[in-house]
Amino acid sequence: MIRADLEKYIEDHTSDEDTLLYDLNRKTNLRTTLPRMISGKIQGKFLELISKIANPRVILEIGSFTGYSALCLVKGLVEGGILYTIESNVELEKIIQDHISKSENENKIKLIMGNALDVIPKIEETFDMVFIDANKAEYLRYYKLVLPKLSKGGLIIADNVLWSGKVTDQNPDADTKSLLEFNTYIKNDKSVEQVMLSIRDGLLVIRKL
Repeated sequence: MIRADLEKYIEDHTSDEDTLLYDLNRKTNLRTTLPRMISGKIQGKFLELISKIANPRVILEIGSFTGYSALCLVKGLVEGGILYTIESNVELEKIIQDHISKSENENKIKLIMGNALDVIPKIEETFDMVFIDANKAEYLRYYKLVLPKLSKGGLIIADNVLWSGKVTDQNPDADTKSLLEFNTYIKNDKSVEQVMLSIRDGLLVIRKL
């Protein structure tokens, strides 16, 4: 884990959240049992900037949580673009939808409630960017579903790939084993190139060749 003083320094030198994201961050911490799952200021700004650089037409997000990362990613869409975000926890639907409705990009975000493994095959789109942040045990299945639907040069960003450092444990638990399998699969996949970053809980940025 990064030192608290260094983390504060990084936050101080990262652009501030807009009012909507700040409000959502605060409400997530007040109303959810696992608020640390939110992307937050640093990771959120990273996702926003990557999206603005890539200028995708279609983004798929697997795992909305409270909608913070969707509100960051949507800022990079080209005119007429769309972001699909999938969430399985129905208890989160209201907070997600409430904040999407307050966004100037409301019409570019389509929230789909359901199991991503069932939903993804039904979305008839070619994705330019995919953000994976859902059930860790299913990461590899998500990847295999979206890769054929990803445009050439398209990006997949997977969150939590360091899993609080557990990926180096001698006796990994079940979720860690799933992430190790996923990370190794990507490492050996010759159809992509990738870089693993130590932002927050680890991000794996993957580009389709």
